[in-house]
Amino acid sequence: MNDERMNVIMGLIMNGGNAKSHAFQAIQLAKQGEFNGAHDKIKEADSSLKSAHDVQTDMLTKEAQGEHTEIDLYMLHAQDHLMNGITFRDIAVEIIDLYERLDS
Repeated sequence: MNDERMNVIMGLIMNGGNAKSHAFQAIQLAKQGEFNGAHDKIKEADSSLKSAHDVQTDMLTKEAQGEHTEIDLYMLHAQDHLMNGITFRDIAVEIIDLYERLDS
């Protein structure tokens, strides 16, 4: 596996994992009533997801230009991390909203 491909895979894994971690931290802050901090953590999750999305967009652009991306277990694992990050972020936003409603 070449370095460029490993960088793509690791970019997806790290950014997806970071997004999930920030979203989890946001829930913990909301649970403590620290809603500003929770929203800040969601912004950090969004930033990580944007970075991962940029990597994916680059892959899609190259695919459209005829440069095929090999799909293997590494790529599946990376995409799995990204999807988990996206899903966890979306659920975190809903949980934060619920905590805010309970607090008011």
